[in-house]
Amino acid sequence: KPESQVNMNTPVSLEHCLSFINSQAQPPLKSVSFPAKNPRKCAITISRQCGCGAHVVAEHLVQYLQAHSSRGSRPWTIFDRNLVEKVLEDHRLPERLARFMPEDRTLEIDDIIDELFGLHPPSWTLVQQTSETILRLVELGNVLILGRGANIITAKLPYAVHVRIVAPLERRIANMQQFEKVNRKEAMDRIRHEDLGRQRYLNKHFNKDIDDPLLYHLVVNTDLVPLDDAARLIGDLALKHAAI
Repeated sequence: KPESQVNMNTPVSLEHCLSFINSQAQPPLKSVSFPAKNPRKCAITISRQCGCGAHVVAEHLVQYLQAHSSRGSRPWTIFDRNLVEKVLEDHRLPERLARFMPEDRTLEIDDIIDELFGLHPPSWTLVQQTSETILRLVELGNVLILGRGANIITAKLPYAVHVRIVAPLERRIANMQQFEKVNRKEAMDRIRHEDLGRQRYLNKHFNKDIDDPLLYHLVVNTDLVPLDDAARLIGDLALKHAAI
Protein backbone atom coordinates (compact mmCIF):
# COMPACT_ATOMS: atom_id res chain seq x y z
CA LYS A 1 0.00 0.00 0.00
CA PRO A 2 1.50 3.39 -1.00
CA GLU A 3 2.27 5.72 1.83
CA SER A 4 -0.28 8.23 0.58
CA GLN A 5 -3.01 5.64 1.08
CA VAL A 6 -2.11 4.74 4.65
CA ASN A 7 -5.17 5.14 6.87
CA MET A 8 -5.03 7.66 9.70
CA ASN A 9 -5.38 4.75 12.13
CA THR A 10 -2.30 3.02 10.72
CA PRO A 11 0.31 2.44 13.49
CA VAL A 12 3.24 4.84 13.48
CA SER A 13 5.60 1.88 13.10
CA LEU A 14 3.91 0.90 9.84
CA GLU A 15 4.07 4.44 8.44
CA HIS A 16 7.79 4.66 9.14
CA CYS A 17 8.53 1.23 7.63
CA LEU A 18 6.49 1.86 4.49
CA SER A 19 8.06 5.28 4.02
CA PHE A 20 11.56 3.85 4.41
CA ILE A 21 11.00 0.96 2.03
CA ASN A 22 9.34 3.15 -0.61
CA SER A 23 12.29 5.53 -0.54
CA GLN A 24 15.10 2.96 -0.37
CA ALA A 25 14.00 -0.09 -2.34
CA GLN A 26 13.61 1.57 -5.72
CA PRO A 27 14.46 -0.46 -8.84
CA PRO A 28 17.63 0.58 -10.68
CA LEU A 29 17.22 3.03 -13.56
CA LYS A 30 17.18 1.46 -17.00
CA SER A 31 20.11 3.59 -18.02
CA VAL A 32 22.31 2.03 -15.36
CA SER A 33 24.45 -0.87 -16.57
CA PHE A 34 26.90 -3.13 -14.83
CA PRO A 35 30.43 -3.60 -16.14
CA ALA A 36 30.86 -6.82 -18.10
CA LYS A 37 33.35 -8.09 -15.57
CA ASN A 38 30.77 -8.02 -12.76
CA PRO A 39 29.23 -11.40 -11.87
CA ARG A 40 25.53 -11.93 -12.29
CA LYS A 41 23.72 -10.54 -9.26
CA CYS A 42 21.25 -12.73 -7.42
CA ALA A 43 19.54 -12.87 -4.04
CA ILE A 44 16.81 -15.06 -2.55
CA THR A 45 14.34 -14.46 0.26
CA ILE A 46 12.57 -17.33 1.97
CA SER A 47 9.40 -17.04 4.02
CA ARG A 48 8.50 -20.24 5.82
CA GLN A 49 6.11 -22.05 8.11
CA CYS A 50 7.69 -23.45 11.24
CA GLY A 51 8.77 -27.08 10.84
CA CYS A 52 8.49 -27.23 7.04
CA GLY A 53 12.19 -27.99 6.50
CA ALA A 54 13.15 -24.54 5.21
CA HIS A 55 16.58 -24.58 6.88
CA VAL A 56 17.47 -27.87 5.20
CA VAL A 57 16.25 -26.49 1.87
CA ALA A 58 18.37 -23.37 2.42
CA GLU A 59 21.50 -25.42 3.07
CA HIS A 60 20.95 -27.56 -0.04
CA LEU A 61 20.14 -24.43 -2.03
CA VAL A 62 23.36 -22.66 -1.07
CA GLN A 63 25.38 -25.73 -2.09
CA TYR A 64 23.52 -25.93 -5.41
CA LEU A 65 24.00 -22.25 -6.19
CA GLN A 66 27.64 -22.33 -5.18
CA ALA A 67 28.23 -25.20 -7.59
CA HIS A 68 26.67 -23.13 -10.40
CA SER A 69 28.41 -19.86 -9.59
CA SER A 70 31.23 -18.46 -11.69
CA ARG A 71 34.77 -18.78 -10.39
CA GLY A 72 35.76 -15.87 -8.17
CA SER A 73 32.19 -14.86 -7.32
CA ARG A 74 31.10 -14.10 -3.78
CA PRO A 75 30.32 -17.23 -1.75
CA TRP A 76 26.62 -17.78 -1.10
CA THR A 77 25.68 -17.00 2.50
CA ILE A 78 22.55 -17.75 4.57
CA PHE A 79 21.23 -15.06 6.91
CA ASP A 80 18.68 -16.20 9.48
CA ARG A 81 19.22 -15.73 13.21
CA ASN A 82 22.68 -14.38 12.42
CA LEU A 83 20.98 -11.47 10.65
CA VAL A 84 20.35 -9.93 14.07
CA GLU A 85 24.09 -9.98 14.78
CA LYS A 86 24.72 -8.26 11.45
CA VAL A 87 22.14 -5.56 12.22
CA LEU A 88 23.70 -4.88 15.62
CA GLU A 89 27.13 -4.69 14.01
CA ASP A 90 26.04 -2.41 11.15
CA HIS A 91 24.28 0.06 13.43
CA ARG A 92 26.63 -0.22 16.40
CA LEU A 93 23.87 -1.35 18.72
CA PRO A 94 24.47 -3.05 22.08
CA GLU A 95 24.26 -6.84 22.11
CA ARG A 96 21.53 -6.73 24.76
CA LEU A 97 19.07 -5.56 22.07
CA ALA A 98 19.23 -8.95 20.37
CA ARG A 99 16.63 -10.34 22.75
CA PHE A 100 14.15 -7.64 21.70
CA MET A 101 14.42 -8.49 18.00
CA PRO A 102 13.00 -11.98 17.47
CA GLU A 103 10.81 -12.23 14.38
CA ASP A 104 8.49 -14.65 16.16
CA ARG A 105 7.66 -12.43 19.15
CA THR A 106 3.89 -12.70 19.55
CA LEU A 107 2.73 -10.27 22.27
CA GLU A 108 2.48 -6.65 21.14
CA ILE A 109 1.89 -5.54 24.75
CA ASP A 110 5.51 -6.52 25.49
CA ASP A 111 6.68 -4.04 22.84
CA ILE A 112 4.48 -1.29 24.24
CA ILE A 113 5.69 -1.76 27.82
CA ASP A 114 9.35 -2.02 26.81
CA GLU A 115 9.17 1.11 24.67
CA LEU A 116 7.17 3.01 27.31
CA PHE A 117 9.91 2.48 29.86
CA GLY A 118 12.69 3.05 27.35
CA LEU A 119 14.07 -0.48 27.60
CA HIS A 120 14.91 -0.48 23.90
CA PRO A 121 14.34 1.70 20.81
CA PRO A 122 10.84 1.72 19.28
CA SER A 123 10.19 -1.45 17.29
CA TRP A 124 9.86 0.50 14.02
CA THR A 125 13.40 1.81 14.53
CA LEU A 126 14.78 -1.70 14.87
CA VAL A 127 12.81 -2.86 11.83
CA GLN A 128 14.07 0.09 9.79
CA GLN A 129 17.65 -0.72 10.76
CA THR A 130 17.05 -4.37 9.89
CA SER A 131 15.68 -3.26 6.50
CA GLU A 132 18.78 -1.18 5.84
CA THR A 133 21.02 -4.16 6.55
CA ILE A 134 18.91 -6.46 4.35
CA LEU A 135 19.08 -4.01 1.45
CA ARG A 136 22.84 -3.70 1.86
CA LEU A 137 23.32 -7.47 1.89
CA VAL A 138 21.06 -8.03 -1.10
CA GLU A 139 22.84 -5.30 -3.06
CA LEU A 140 26.08 -7.24 -2.57
CA GLY A 141 24.40 -10.33 -4.02
CA ASN A 142 24.68 -14.08 -3.40
CA VAL A 143 22.70 -13.98 -0.17
CA LEU A 144 19.78 -16.05 1.04
CA ILE A 145 17.70 -14.31 3.70
CA LEU A 146 15.09 -16.12 5.79
CA GLY A 147 12.16 -14.14 7.14
CA ARG A 148 12.18 -10.56 8.48
CA GLY A 149 9.92 -9.35 5.68
CA ALA A 150 12.88 -9.50 3.30
CA ASN A 151 10.58 -10.25 0.37
CA ILE A 152 8.67 -7.00 1.01
CA ILE A 153 11.82 -4.95 1.58
CA THR A 154 13.39 -6.14 -1.69
CA ALA A 155 10.20 -6.49 -3.73
CA LYS A 156 11.27 -3.89 -6.32
CA LEU A 157 14.68 -5.42 -7.00
CA PRO A 158 14.55 -7.46 -10.23
CA TYR A 159 17.33 -9.86 -9.22
CA ALA A 160 15.68 -10.89 -5.93
CA VAL A 161 13.58 -14.07 -5.96
CA HIS A 162 10.96 -14.59 -3.26
CA VAL A 163 9.89 -18.04 -2.08
CA ARG A 164 7.38 -19.30 0.48
CA ILE A 165 7.93 -22.80 1.90
CA VAL A 166 4.97 -24.57 3.50
CA ALA A 167 3.81 -28.02 4.61
CA PRO A 168 0.70 -29.53 6.25
CA LEU A 169 0.56 -29.23 10.04
CA GLU A 170 0.95 -32.95 10.67
CA ARG A 171 4.08 -33.09 8.52
CA ARG A 172 5.54 -30.12 10.39
CA ILE A 173 4.77 -31.68 13.76
CA ALA A 174 6.48 -34.89 12.66
CA ASN A 175 9.51 -32.92 11.44
CA MET A 176 9.79 -31.08 14.74
CA GLN A 177 9.56 -34.30 16.73
CA GLN A 178 12.20 -35.97 14.58
CA PHE A 179 14.75 -33.19 14.25
CA GLU A 180 14.19 -31.17 17.44
CA LYS A 181 13.60 -34.20 19.68
CA VAL A 182 10.46 -32.75 21.29
CA ASN A 183 7.11 -34.35 22.08
CA ARG A 184 3.94 -33.67 20.11
CA LYS A 185 2.61 -30.96 22.44
CA GLU A 186 5.95 -29.14 22.48
CA ALA A 187 6.09 -29.31 18.69
CA MET A 188 2.56 -27.95 18.32
CA ASP A 189 3.21 -25.14 20.81
CA ARG A 190 6.40 -24.08 19.05
CA ILE A 191 4.77 -24.17 15.62
CA ARG A 192 1.86 -22.06 16.83
CA HIS A 193 4.14 -19.55 18.57
CA GLU A 194 6.53 -19.07 15.64
CA ASP A 195 3.85 -18.98 12.94
CA LEU A 196 1.77 -16.40 14.83
CA GLY A 197 4.86 -14.31 15.55
CA ARG A 198 5.90 -14.22 11.91
CA GLN A 199 2.37 -13.39 10.79
CA ARG A 200 2.24 -10.54 13.28
CA TYR A 201 5.68 -9.23 12.26
CA LEU A 202 4.71 -8.90 8.60
CA ASN A 203 1.27 -7.51 9.36
CA LYS A 204 2.40 -4.98 11.97
CA HIS A 205 5.45 -3.60 10.17
CA PHE A 206 4.54 -4.04 6.49
CA ASN A 207 0.74 -4.37 6.46
CA LYS A 208 1.00 -7.63 4.51
CA ASP A 209 -0.49 -11.11 4.90
CA ILE A 210 2.37 -13.62 5.09
CA ASP A 211 0.16 -16.28 3.43
CA ASP A 212 -0.64 -14.13 0.39
CA PRO A 213 0.78 -16.15 -2.56
CA LEU A 214 1.07 -12.99 -4.66
CA LEU A 215 4.04 -11.89 -2.53
CA TYR A 216 6.17 -14.73 -3.88
CA HIS A 217 7.58 -16.01 -7.15
CA LEU A 218 7.14 -19.55 -5.92
CA VAL A 219 5.33 -21.43 -3.13
CA VAL A 220 6.72 -24.90 -2.37
CA ASN A 221 4.94 -27.61 -0.38
CA THR A 222 7.66 -29.81 1.10
CA ASP A 223 5.14 -32.54 1.84
CA LEU A 224 4.87 -33.07 -1.93
CA VAL A 225 8.31 -31.87 -3.07
CA PRO A 226 11.42 -33.50 -1.50
CA LEU A 227 13.74 -31.02 0.19
CA ASP A 228 16.63 -31.47 -2.24
CA ASP A 229 14.27 -31.16 -5.22
CA ALA A 230 12.85 -27.99 -3.68
CA ALA A 231 16.37 -26.57 -3.44
CA ARG A 232 17.10 -27.28 -7.11
CA LEU A 233 13.73 -25.86 -8.16
CA ILE A 234 14.38 -22.60 -6.31
CA GLY A 235 17.99 -22.48 -7.47
CA ASP A 236 17.11 -22.81 -11.15
CA LEU A 237 14.50 -20.07 -10.83
CA ALA A 238 16.95 -17.75 -9.06
CA LEU A 239 19.67 -18.27 -11.66
CA LYS A 240 17.27 -17.33 -14.45
CA HIS A 241 16.39 -14.11 -12.59
CA ALA A 242 19.98 -13.11 -11.95
CA ALA A 243 20.75 -9.62 -13.24
CA ILE A 244 23.76 -9.09 -15.49
